[in-house]
Amino acid sequence: MSLKLMAAAQALAQLDQFDAVIDARSEGEYALDHLPGAQNWPTLHDDERITIGTLYKQVSPFEARKLGGVVAARNIASNIEAHALDKPKHWAPLTYCWRGGQRSGSLSLVMDQIGFKVTLVEGGYKAFRAAMLEDIPLQAERLQLEVVCGTTGCGKTRLLHALAAEGAQVLDLEGLANHRSSLLGAVPGLPQPTQKRFDTLVWDTLRRFDATRPVYVESESKKIGNLTLPTALVERMHGSPCLQLSLPTEERIALLLEDYRHLVQDTAYFCHRLDVMAEFRGKAVVQGWKDQVLAGNFRPVVQDLLAQHYDPSYLKSMQNHFRQYGNARSITASNRSAEAMRQLAQALLAP
Repeated sequence: MSLKLMAAAQALAQLDQFDAVIDARSEGEYALDHLPGAQNWPTLHDDERITIGTLYKQVSPFEARKLGGVVAARNIASNIEAHALDKPKHWAPLTYCWRGGQRSGSLSLVMDQIGFKVTLVEGGYKAFRAAMLEDIPLQAERLQLEVVCGTTGCGKTRLLHALAAEGAQVLDLEGLANHRSSLLGAVPGLPQPTQKRFDTLVWDTLRRFDATRPVYVESESKKIGNLTLPTALVERMHGSPCLQLSLPTEERIALLLEDYRHLVQDTAYFCHRLDVMAEFRGKAVVQGWKDQVLAGNFRPVVQDLLAQHYDPSYLKSMQNHFRQYGNARSITASNRSAEAMRQLAQALLAP
């Protein structure tokens, strides 16, 4: 036998050296989170886990294991037939399941007997996640962050995209979170990942950056929608150099109406989201905004939201949390267009 066991921390460090990463858990477990690049080869499917778990509790562990063995063997055979028949003998995958290793161990044993060079993660996904959470502060600490600050609608995300297109290293936290990081920032039809999935996505992005080059990131708060940023990353951002991006007010309003087009197209949803503001601005003010929205007058509503809520909140947050904000380098985009952002990105990256 050549089957190897590997500690989670070691697997974390060598993750990219394997020919494949195989998650032997069920589809539901895989959807909540999984190792970067992992393929899902369920040893037990979701409904089968429920059936066998019920049998375990209501009849006996022995009867559950008998049925589990039958079902697992069938699924292992199907997965190998579907995914591994074309693999050479030197194929070297990494496998894992939840914690105990029964599901991934069974799969790994069969593949090892075939002759593949299989490595099994000790402690499974649970151990990997613990090691990953310990590694995030180390990844954050080694990076040179450049924090792009700027009031709502000034084009921070557009600038990050332009920087990435020009070859810069960019940490797009809102992109990873599927959220625009404001009270109105939810994107209809695009759910946020689970917290565990978000943590893994952030770690996987951080570990791939070249520490000798700067990483551009937007000035986020501790939360993006329902998701919480890793504390170590937030602290690193708070102590990093800042860029202060500005854009003319009319351009900001136009940009927001473009980026939040779904609110303009669905006034009922827009009004529903505005109700969240009542806690901060009062019911009478919010009702006035809603009346304007229903009348199709979006521009004055956006202007009021900026002047009365977003801009004051932003300024207070930046001054309270970003320690180098007072020394931020000022940069200006002439307008909201992709071309203007491209030119600004090129100017920032010029030697």
